[in-house]
Amino acid sequence: MYILGYLLMGVAKVIDIVLLLFMWIVIARAVLSWVNPDPFNPIVRFIHNVTEPVLSPIRTKLPVNFGGLDLSPIVVFLAIIFFRTFLVSSLDRLSASLL
Repeated sequence: MYILGYLLMGVAKVIDIVLLLFMWIVIARAVLSWVNPDPFNPIVRFIHNVTEPVLSPIRTKLPVNFGGLDLSPIVVFLAIIFFRTFLVSSLDRLSASLL
């Protein structure tokens, strides 16, 4: 059973790193929205293409736009924090019980 424990530990770590990287990409998207970057820059296009599928449904379903401020990244941050706390911690605890 220790192999399954290590597998779950590895999956938990990968999920944690992916969620952390996505949180930094959302932060970069929020900063880019303040400075009006070149829309043809490949980095800007990558950040926009990665975050838009997550931010767009939040903007349409929740009224999180107050006075020109887009608060949908805050909702995404809260979701990422929830998943990092709940999902990753649960997988870590489960993997520790299997070791």
